[in-house]
Amino acid sequence: MDFITQEDFKVLVGDTAFKVITQANDENRDNAVKEAQEEISGYLRPKYDCAAVFSAEGDNRNRQVVMIACDIALYHMISAAPQKMGSDIREERYKRAIGWLEGVQAGKIVPDLPLVTDSEGEPTNLPFRFGCQKKQRNNW
Repeated sequence: MDFITQEDFKVLVGDTAFKVITQANDENRDNAVKEAQEEISGYLRPKYDCAAVFSAEGDNRNRQVVMIACDIALYHMISAAPQKMGSDIREERYKRAIGWLEGVQAGKIVPDLPLVTDSEGEPTNLPFRFGCQKKQRNNW
């Protein structure tokens, strides 16, 4: 199952407009979704586990990431649409999506997403780490 479903797009665009945007070709939609996921991953990868984010299904998906993925995918699909139909709203939503991703990347926005962890299950790439080193015994 894909991270983005046909139903997710219905929140942002009607069925008829969606058929025109995708040129009634599921391959165009699938390619745009993959491109959107990779673009999102570029912003999230340093801190968040993108494989876990995009493998989530149904209600376990982060709704903000779903909406942003749809916006970015629609923006990419609209570039091939006849006469750039509806490109103004798509461009505005794309810029908002990128702004949100930049906020996440800068640490100003903290989404509820799984963090990248090491082999022991400890989060990596956090702004700072705290703790102490293993106690040393120096007997002279």
